[in-house]
Amino acid sequence: MEITFSQSAISDLEDIKAYYLGIDIPEVGNDMVISVFAHIETLIDHPDIGRVVPEFGEEHICELIHPPYRILYLRGLGSLQIIRIWRSERLLEINQVNQPLAVYK
Repeated sequence: MEITFSQSAISDLEDIKAYYLGIDIPEVGNDMVISVFAHIETLIDHPDIGRVVPEFGEEHICELIHPPYRILYLRGLGSLQIIRIWRSERLLEINQVNQPLAVYK
């Protein structure tokens, strides 16, 4: 299973690190990003572990819950695209998704 990251997802990861850096605990930000990547890695062998995003109800728009974040992804045939990594209380709008930038295998 190939996993790609949209520019918006990469920006979200950078924002997570910047947030924790801004409150003087950069190690928490680094650890959070590492744990998010570890959770995403589970999708390689188990692409169906996520649930359908309630805001859309579309089978191909899924999410993993990684408190306090939601990892949103598009499910394709043989590939996934990570589209957003947002705090759980935020709602996703489909126009906030970019084209894939990076590939993760």
